[in-house]
Amino acid sequence: MVTDGEITTDVLNEAQLRRWVDGHEPESDAARGRELRSPQADLILDGTINAPKSFSVAALINDDLAVEFEALQDRLRDRIMVTWQRELNARRGAGGKIREALSRVEVVELQHRRSRALDPHIHRHLWLNVNVLGWDGRWSNIDSRVAMKLHTVVNAEGELAARTDPAWVAALARNGFTIGDDGEIAELACAVRPLSRRSNQIEANRARLIAQWQEDHSGQHPDRDVLTHIDRQAWALQRPNKPGTLDEGEWQALVRGELEAIDPSLLCARGAVVPRSQSVDSLDRDLLAAMAIVDADHRSAACGGRFSMFDVRAGAMRAIAASGVTADRAELDEPIRDVVDRALAFTVDLLEGEGSRPDHIKGFMAADTAKLKAELAVRFDALTIAGAPASEEAIALAAAVLPEGIAMDTAQRDAAAAIAGTDRLVSVTGPAGTGKTTMLKTARAALQAAGRRMVIVAPTKKGASVAGRETGAAASSLHALLADHGWRWGHDAAGDEVWTRLAIGEADPATGVVYEGPRRFALGAGDRIVVDEAGMVDLHTANALAVLAGETGVGLAMVGDHLQAMPVGHSGAMACLTRRATAVVELTSVHRFRDPEYAALSLRLREPGSRADALDVAAELDQRGLVRRVADATDARDAMVDAFFEWSARHKRVALVTGTNEEADAINEAIQQRRVEAGQLSLHRIAVGQGEQRLLEGDVVQTRRNDRHTGVENRALWIIRHITGDEIELESVTAERDVRRVSHDYAGEHMHLAYASTVHGIQGETTDASVVGPGVDASGLYVGMTRGRVHNEVITIARTSAAAREQIADAMARGIPEVSIDESIRAARTELGRAARDPDASAPNVTPRWNDRMRRPFGAELRLDRILADTMNELDRARHANTSDRAFISRAGAALLLLATTIASHDARAHARHGASDADTAPVSQQQRLARELEQANKRQPALAHNIVALEDRVEALEHERRMRDGLPAPLQAAEERVRSRAASIGSTDAESSVPTCAHGSR
Repeated sequence: MVTDGEITTDVLNEAQLRRWVDGHEPESDAARGRELRSPQADLILDGTINAPKSFSVAALINDDLAVEFEALQDRLRDRIMVTWQRELNARRGAGGKIREALSRVEVVELQHRRSRALDPHIHRHLWLNVNVLGWDGRWSNIDSRVAMKLHTVVNAEGELAARTDPAWVAALARNGFTIGDDGEIAELACAVRPLSRRSNQIEANRARLIAQWQEDHSGQHPDRDVLTHIDRQAWALQRPNKPGTLDEGEWQALVRGELEAIDPSLLCARGAVVPRSQSVDSLDRDLLAAMAIVDADHRSAACGGRFSMFDVRAGAMRAIAASGVTADRAELDEPIRDVVDRALAFTVDLLEGEGSRPDHIKGFMAADTAKLKAELAVRFDALTIAGAPASEEAIALAAAVLPEGIAMDTAQRDAAAAIAGTDRLVSVTGPAGTGKTTMLKTARAALQAAGRRMVIVAPTKKGASVAGRETGAAASSLHALLADHGWRWGHDAAGDEVWTRLAIGEADPATGVVYEGPRRFALGAGDRIVVDEAGMVDLHTANALAVLAGETGVGLAMVGDHLQAMPVGHSGAMACLTRRATAVVELTSVHRFRDPEYAALSLRLREPGSRADALDVAAELDQRGLVRRVADATDARDAMVDAFFEWSARHKRVALVTGTNEEADAINEAIQQRRVEAGQLSLHRIAVGQGEQRLLEGDVVQTRRNDRHTGVENRALWIIRHITGDEIELESVTAERDVRRVSHDYAGEHMHLAYASTVHGIQGETTDASVVGPGVDASGLYVGMTRGRVHNEVITIARTSAAAREQIADAMARGIPEVSIDESIRAARTELGRAARDPDASAPNVTPRWNDRMRRPFGAELRLDRILADTMNELDRARHANTSDRAFISRAGAALLLLATTIASHDARAHARHGASDADTAPVSQQQRLARELEQANKRQPALAHNIVALEDRVEALEHERRMRDGLPAPLQAAEERVRSRAASIGSTDAESSVPTCAHGSR
């Protein structure tokens, strides 16, 4: 535990550890603060002390280094724990707006020496209890937002210690070792890859042994002792004369033997060396500052380019770690502060004028990123040249290329005409399933008929291949097009991405080949470059594309949806073009879904206008039976696994979309294991993928790297057809007889199971059904809920329908892209508004008295929780009524149109029969009745909306009162309850019993 910077150690038995994890006193089992009863509540936060694998190898073969490595980890552990105590906080006051510094944090350390495959992997887990003691003497939960964002600093501390700790560097040097540029021990790095390959073989052995055990013990699952025995057997397999069980000494001897087989010199004693090192005074601090900003900027893409002071500090620490300096950690505090100060000169302050801010608030942006956005706007401005769309006749003739029975709606025809027209900038935006491929096929035919060329490019090779195959146009990745026109990209000394361009006749500095001009994609004025999946284009690439368009006279058309998955770099390119395009078409008629009402709902899911709209969408999803509630994360995982087998049994494809890669891995492995148990997969031939995943014949996998030699593409989906000793044969899940072969080395580094994936893995896919797991953001929810033609479903961890709807509405607002600097400023201000701030001692935050009706309208209520529950139920009913009315209005409008058409058709036939009067009056009566009901529903809408707003305000005020009471010190809470009860008994709120005033910040 760390109390005011001082570290003390205690030992817990199993029962005490359980109590501690539950937030209780380990000895007495007394509760600390409020109980965390939610099954989703985090009880501990896990921090891992990891190091390069060569460090574990060094500790195994050298006793001196084993001792020093343990000491290094001890120092790092202490540093991390003190950092947690000093940097983290709890929350106090009304709405949790007051930052409460921590007096004490408690951490449990778990030490490991080996990986599951029994290879050397020394690491530690630090379990930080979320129950912390504030400076005010109260136990409460940690501010989890700050804890999550501090993690980057914790990781940077690990890198800094591994590369700059003088005792560790000196120990390596006296034993003949040095640290290389990649952070590994240079003289042992050659052993890392062979050991990793051996780990993969062990995982395959383990899988076969477990399967064999389960076959011999039908219906049973191996316990911990059996698994330990299997681990050791798997490790010993194919090692001649190796025992099935072994003790610590035998294990070390056997690993040393394998290292000797890799390179006999690894075990030889080495003479002392002089380590390469530079002093703190010799550091190029300006370069380090630039490196710090590059590091922070690279990690900020998901936040629109915003980063925090934590991010800058972590970047500075990583830059210093890589500099070659060696110094005690305390000596590095000053250069870290100086590098951070210098780094801020390379940023734009998004919260300028807002005063001080907590260090976790993402309120900075790299000046280069802001410049890229500005330059792109200028370049697109220069291309804003209006033209004319292709004629209706031209589009009608071009549509002949479409398969029989496929027809375009008005928006699709408009989009095809815009792309085939002469506007220099065209934007076609639209959600998933709006028929963009059909439209592009028609536009290509129209351009071809006019003697113009259409080139389709996409940010990924996979996307380009799909677009080219489905439209028949020339297609490539966007980077291949730009490279053909001379662009090259790399990184400068600070690691920042730098784009350059070769002149014709200039030698490529990387290859020495003279550049002779474009060979594959010669472009001329009037041609059209169509960027598919344009929402995934980053700013660097978009700037180069804008320059190319300006030089060649081609027109640009960006087709996609900026609300789907974002690029690897910074987003905003498509939105920037759309705001300047002279032809903008939004596709809104969704063609992917068989249910037209769901198609319309998906448009509202894509971009709700407000929190109320988001709740309405969630309510409608719920009413349609598309929201499944489960008790906990395990049930959610089981539901997704079940969904795979339910749809597979119908011979249908289902997309399983998760919030994290870790959750996808867990679901993938569960599905694979159930398929093995069902006899669908065999364990006779096994390969090993990324992260030591077991891969079997029949598994669905995804390749994660383009490989021109084998023809596989990043994020392409495959089924494993055959595994041999040399290679793995893959077949595309979407195109029969599309077969590729990859090596086991490729699979081990770039291939993984893909029954489930995050939003980036499923982007661009269309399946029969889709199931979205909990924890996704707005992009994950929207993309996931628009993959399935027949069925789409979202899983929530919630006990009530209202709670499930709230979660879905929260997801719709999470991760909304920030496509402009102004949007980033607003997002930073919103984040700042949610944060707990340090109390201002000069103006203490005085809690209003319980009977202050102005500032505490519910301060006198005795049954606050009951009133809150009743109000939330009333709000739920009001929202349900509003949603029902809105659904009726939508259906009634469509029905009235249909009735009007029916009546008009009947009148026309009657007129053709010269006024024969056999008119059916039923449609007219239905039309009149429905029109009256629709009018009444429309009249109810304002009152319903007003009632919902009033109830929402009431709930907010009640929750504010609850937070305010919870934030009071215990004596003041008790005093308020006494005087509140006394006032209620006499029917007055004027009782002025001696209730003290709590001034936060002056305790």
